[in-house]
Amino acid sequence: MDVVILCGGRGTRLQERTQEIPKPLVEIGGRPILWHVMRIYAHHGATRFLLCTGYKGELIEAFARAEPWPDGVEVTCVDTGLDTPTGGRVHLVGDRLGDRFCATYGDGLADLDLRAELAFHAGHGALATMAVVRPELQFGVTEVDDDGVVTGFREKPRSEHWINGGFFVFERGVLDYLAEDSVLERGPLQHLAADGQLRAFRHTGFWECMDTYKDAVALNDLWAGDDPPWKVWAA
Repeated sequence: MDVVILCGGRGTRLQERTQEIPKPLVEIGGRPILWHVMRIYAHHGATRFLLCTGYKGELIEAFARAEPWPDGVEVTCVDTGLDTPTGGRVHLVGDRLGDRFCATYGDGLADLDLRAELAFHAGHGALATMAVVRPELQFGVTEVDDDGVVTGFREKPRSEHWINGGFFVFERGVLDYLAEDSVLERGPLQHLAADGQLRAFRHTGFWECMDTYKDAVALNDLWAGDDPPWKVWAA
């Protein structure tokens, strides 16, 4: 199973770190977050990774060369351009992909059951599966009745809405929806949905995207704890 990891963005919301290194190399527990993402997939049996690089891609290539990957794991870096959007990066590596492949971002962690998502995907027959999650809200919620009376508070509850969790399973036919200027999350996914070719795999466990320095600190704190929730692999 091929795994495409989007590693080319500038990470502008994490400028405290990304002026010198690309976002996928920001460390969680002394290891790049990209390493954590790859370990999640490797735990579920993935052995072939395509890293779509761009911003400071030479540093990601250096990491990939230096890392002692387990036997059988193949890691290839492909320069997909500095400003290429997400769908365009997948499009540019399309000739390297098999009939079915996974895709994800280089900054999202989850205790996702990839085998369950793959089984769900195989069972529905559509071209694309997207893991969806209900994120924890950034702020606490004030509960107010129709008369303006405050009836209570809830500390950072989960959203009532499902959002894109960033763990995809695609059939090769998805490439027909992509072009070099495609933003995956806009036209391609919208067109797949309109054609009845997109399904949602509901993930209700841990999920976190490292968008900001605050997120990086929170993930490091979790890693320093007794049981980091996305560490599904053995030590």
